[in-house]
Amino acid sequence: MNRRNYQRELDRLIESLQSEGRVPRLLLHACCAPCSSYVLEYLSRYFEITVLYYNPNIDPPEEYEKRVQEENRLIREMPFVHPVHLTAGKYCPEEFYETVKGLEKEPEGGARCEKCYELRLREAARAAREGGFDYFTTTLTISPLKSAEKLNEIGGKIAAEYGVEYLYSDFKKKEGYKRSIQLSREYGLYRQNYCGCVYSRERNS
Repeated sequence: MNRRNYQRELDRLIESLQSEGRVPRLLLHACCAPCSSYVLEYLSRYFEITVLYYNPNIDPPEEYEKRVQEENRLIREMPFVHPVHLTAGKYCPEEFYETVKGLEKEPEGGARCEKCYELRLREAARAAREGGFDYFTTTLTISPLKSAEKLNEIGGKIAAEYGVEYLYSDFKKKEGYKRSIQLSREYGLYRQNYCGCVYSRERNS
């Protein structure tokens, strides 16, 4: 069975939007400033974006604050074609721990991570519906360590539940991850050495 080419699907959607002269509103869940950099550079040409920084998985709290501050700084300093705004979601680590209860010993990238993706994408869908956005999506597909297939599967499922269009993506394509590294250097962004949660931190310590 052939896998879906999410980048090709996104290219076609963007071509359609441009032909119609539309600039839709996009709610973009962001995991960190480095991953956001390329995604914002790319998508702000075609969408008016509100970045949702909702990551209750991040540990410790000081790390969370550092990452959200870097996200804010990037948005202030980076030039965009269409407006980009930032909204910081609530930081409630207990939501993450409740979500992944019983999966603490799962390997990185397994069932625990999938539950974490769903938690964050569900909040993005809720915020997108309440805010009247045309689409929602996440920067997470830019990571070479994360499955775009799984993230898009979760996003599509949640979109159907909430009645908001999900923007399918694989931001690793078109050398997106490489570009994010270049932009991180250009803006002097803090690049963390673990995904965010205490389990990934212990694995990389």
